Amino acid sequence: MNKFVCIHGHFYQPPRENPWLEYVELQDSAYPFHDWNEKINHECYSQNAASRILDSKKKIIDIVNNYSKISFDFGPTLLSWLKKNANEVYQAILDADKQGQKSFSGHGPAIAQAYNHIIMPLANKRDKETQVIWGIKDFEKHFCRKPEGMWLPETAVDIETLEVLAKNAIKFTILAPHQAAKIRKINTDKWQDVNQDSLDTTVPYLCNLPSGNKINLFFYYGPVSHGVAYGSLLKSGDKFAKSLIDIMDDNPEHLQLANIATDGETYGHHHRHADMALAFCLSYIEKNKLATPTIYAEFLEKFPPQDEVKINENTSWSCPHGVERWRSNCGCFYGRYPSGKQQFREPLREAMNYLRDKTASIYEKQMDKFSDDPWEIRNEYIQVVNDRSYANIDKFVPNCIRKKITDDEKVLFLKLLELQRNAMLMFTSCGWFFDDICGIESLQILQYASRAIQLTKEIAGEDLEPEFMSILKKAQVNEEKFKNGKDAYEKLIKSSAIDLNRVAAHLAVSSILEQNPKNNPDIYCYATDIEVYKRLDAGIQILATGRASVRSKIVFEKHIVDFAVLHLGDHNLISAVTPAMNNNEFSKVQENLETAFRSGNTTEVMRLMNVAFSGNNYSLWHLFKDDRRNILYELLDTTWKEIDASFRHIYEHNCTVMEMMQDMKTPLPKALSVPAEFIINQDISKIIQNSDTNIEQLKTLIAQAKRLSLNLDRTKLSFEATRKMNRLAERLKNSPDNIDLLVEIKETLKPLRKIAPQLDLQKAQNILFALAGQKYRNMNKKANAGDDIAKKWIKQFDGLANYLKVKITQKDAD
Repeated sequence: MNKFVCIHGHFYQPPRENPWLEYVELQDSAYPFHDWNEKINHECYSQNAASRILDSKKKIIDIVNNYSKISFDFGPTLLSWLKKNANEVYQAILDADKQGQKSFSGHGPAIAQAYNHIIMPLANKRDKETQVIWGIKDFEKHFCRKPEGMWLPETAVDIETLEVLAKNAIKFTILAPHQAAKIRKINTDKWQDVNQDSLDTTVPYLCNLPSGNKINLFFYYGPVSHGVAYGSLLKSGDKFAKSLIDIMDDNPEHLQLANIATDGETYGHHHRHADMALAFCLSYIEKNKLATPTIYAEFLEKFPPQDEVKINENTSWSCPHGVERWRSNCGCFYGRYPSGKQQFREPLREAMNYLRDKTASIYEKQMDKFSDDPWEIRNEYIQVVNDRSYANIDKFVPNCIRKKITDDEKVLFLKLLELQRNAMLMFTSCGWFFDDICGIESLQILQYASRAIQLTKEIAGEDLEPEFMSILKKAQVNEEKFKNGKDAYEKLIKSSAIDLNRVAAHLAVSSILEQNPKNNPDIYCYATDIEVYKRLDAGIQILATGRASVRSKIVFEKHIVDFAVLHLGDHNLISAVTPAMNNNEFSKVQENLETAFRSGNTTEVMRLMNVAFSGNNYSLWHLFKDDRRNILYELLDTTWKEIDASFRHIYEHNCTVMEMMQDMKTPLPKALSVPAEFIINQDISKIIQNSDTNIEQLKTLIAQAKRLSLNLDRTKLSFEATRKMNRLAERLKNSPDNIDLLVEIKETLKPLRKIAPQLDLQKAQNILFALAGQKYRNMNKKANAGDDIAKKWIKQFDGLANYLKVKITQKDAD
């Protein structure tokens, strides 16, 4: 068969970590999930790791790992997040690459990606090289092999980028059809102009580069890629399959590759259940022998290019104006604000270029103390980024430095490399892609810029922030509450910068809520140790004083501080931090604070704190976002209980009245409906979260909500119900013989389906599908032999399988 099909998924999320904490903080816009990575993993990455194939009756007949059947790339920063936060999905991705090698002649379906998704044509050559080298080394770290191909962010390309790829032994990349300019048969002279309509995308092309190097290029088929990306071809798997086959003609002598490329998030995040359309599509093609599934590396080995191509430089797949979307107000927009309202892009690019060039000069000058080749050290630094262990860093540093260095010099050395890492992260493409400089993607890259500015000041004493903000002042904003980009930076970014004093303040405030604060765990990427601690309680008021050390696990910088915390009740909390005093001085400060506190003179306590700690005061606002939210809730525990008691009183004492009003078709006043909704939503959530589910009470609450026409928080309830079903499924996986558990899952699922429209049963279905194999066959044999317990198990399993739409095949039953 001369027909081949290759589907490429570009799976990517921008780096979202707070650059001071190396942690993705709470993102309220991803509610009910913690952050967007978690949300999209749930909707897409995990779904494609175990995608369901359905029969004509919508019952599951197979579960497949889509990654093993397509070509794909995962952004390095996303893959690292998955390894830490969704390891099961991460392992499925690695397994898919190994499985794919068995299917595709030894070639793995995974390809690499330029490290943090910068627009390569807009980068200088040095940054291009580091992005490619980091992308390759990161790939090797995860997949334990060398990548054959590399995805270019936004498929943005120029000749210099292709030269860097070829220099680093990358065999191919994938571009959009409009990025081809001319083609000709290899070893011929005449070039033919092409465009996105006339280019033959069913064959690979060779691109000869000015250096004498070469690279292979694939061009995806635009119309079907567009139809998949925007969902019109994902409504059914067979329609998707037929659209791929229709790319090719029926000439049996004509070797053809139907290939498409889209964002991987298309399959589940952008379009719910699209992962199933993808799985069915590939199954349909194989089952009906319509074409041979392949990947680019396998096809390239079997069918080397017969044609040569010249590219259109400075072009991309998502901007018809070339690469202007990432440096000018070209008219491209996402939809939140109208086209033409993206004037922020040009000054943002200017500000980042200014910062990149200034920090590069400082980096070269300062790194000269340690090495003759500072940029090669930066290229090698990915070894540390991927393994922050002390042992690895202690091995890396002497391998790079030509002399023995002190601990302070090691801190400087690591700060220089972190300066460069942040100077690259601040060019992540999403910062320009969307519609406003106040969007979370733009604010994220501004955080990286702020961290680079802070490190520059610590390293060289040079403050780049005034000029940086002066350039940002030219950036128009669409958010009315900000005057311009400078105003947004000052209010949203500058105030959130973190130093070791603020980490210590966070530790101090956290200590008043700990039973044994000296055993306080590390705070994100900081190792902490409370060496001295005293606490006094007087009713609701607390005074805590102490001494602590804080050390960055990233740059090894260590800081010892003295602190004091005064909690006056509820959210009224003040802390103060200063570099460690001498022991006698600190003991005197502690004594004076304790005397004033014991006498009930809180005004004097605050005055003494302000004087002794030089005005370095912090409040609840200065805590890190996740902990600030948690600590605030803990501090307001009494308030929450009062609200609950008040609302519960209103609901319970007026329930009959509300029922009567409903019978009389009279709308409930907000004064009654709001407390009732609060209580019922809360009680339903608690029942779902409880390990022992009171199903009858759950049914009663659901019925009451319906009777009173109350609004349920179905988004949150779907989230909690999914977690509940996942926990039950895990119990079944560990105790597959438990008949009572089979009954419990089914009985729990019945009411949950009524209130959770987004209930995700993937994990439960996956586990049940696995049990429907060998386990079911063994039980069925016992049942046929007269085993009564096995008969009961089969009956309950069949009932649950039917409810979860998992098909029990004859093979399973035999």
